[in-house]
Amino acid sequence: MTGSIAKRSAVQRGVGVALWRQIADEIRTGLAAGTMGDNEGRLPPESDLAARFGVNRHTVRAAIAALSHEGVLQSVQGRGTFARRRHRLVYPIRERTRFSAGLENQARDRQIELVGHGNEGAPAEVAAALGLPTGDPVARIETLGTADGVPVSRATSWFSAARFPDIAAAFDRYNSITAALREFGIDDYLRASTSIEARHADEADTRDLRLSPGAIVIVTRALNVDTAGAPIQFSLTRFPADRVELLVESHQPPRRGAAAKTPTV
Repeated sequence: MTGSIAKRSAVQRGVGVALWRQIADEIRTGLAAGTMGDNEGRLPPESDLAARFGVNRHTVRAAIAALSHEGVLQSVQGRGTFARRRHRLVYPIRERTRFSAGLENQARDRQIELVGHGNEGAPAEVAAALGLPTGDPVARIETLGTADGVPVSRATSWFSAARFPDIAAAFDRYNSITAALREFGIDDYLRASTSIEARHADEADTRDLRLSPGAIVIVTRALNVDTAGAPIQFSLTRFPADRVELLVESHQPPRRGAAAKTPTV
């Protein structure tokens, strides 16, 4: 594969999204798909990219600068701009989804820390998920997950304040949702539903996840229930698209050393 420009890619003017941001997204997507850059991951020259997107070179430079700040690209003196060779973490979404266990064997150090919390009236979406009247008191906790020191998730979780008073203090003691829930008699819980979408990172996520403006985050809305099926936690989690890949598993794999069971019909 070469770095030559095969055809012009359109950017949209007057749609409320800066041209440099659209170009950065196109470059990011092309790198992920293997359609942007040569066999070494080197981008085409700025002049070629400007012609491809129908913009001036200053706009292309702004896009490249943003991706370089984000860690997607790096400039090599006298050679050009290259994609960084980075292995994305695979985060599995299972019946029992746990942050640390999900990144096991992929990162040596996995941490989740409390970065904010408070009590509030349940917004409509949160109330519907937790089976509460809108405006009922809920406890909100904000967490940041890192893998080997790199931010990989930013989550906002809500719990019924009546059922889980001081859940933030319990989390702060253990840095673990699972351990905190045990203090309230929840020894096990299950993932009832997960929806996934992608969007541009907002200002707070850009700061906390150390992203460049315009970076893409994968957003999950998830509901966890106890073993009796009662809702206990509704979460909105943002993952940097360039660092994390979500893998939805429809069933748990057999445990190591255990014989796989053949389903009966």
